[in-house]
Amino acid sequence: MSKEKIITIKPKGISQKQWGTFLLELNIMKQQWRGYGVNVEIQAPGLKAVLFHGTRTNDQLAKTTRRSSK
Repeated sequence: MSKEKIITIKPKGISQKQWGTFLLELNIMKQQWRGYGVNVEIQAPGLKAVLFHGTRTNDQLAKTTRRSSK
């Protein structure tokens, strides 16, 4: 087994919208590399909320809208 490798990324001057998009893109990379046996761990402020809202499909959005309109 190889030693754990750590990368630190510190984006400066990033807007809130860019931050959300950046986290979503990192998550896409994480999902794609999983198929090659690489487990990427991402830790970031607001990550859970960004992934929750940014990875929903239209079907999931429609269900939420239907429930809230009743």
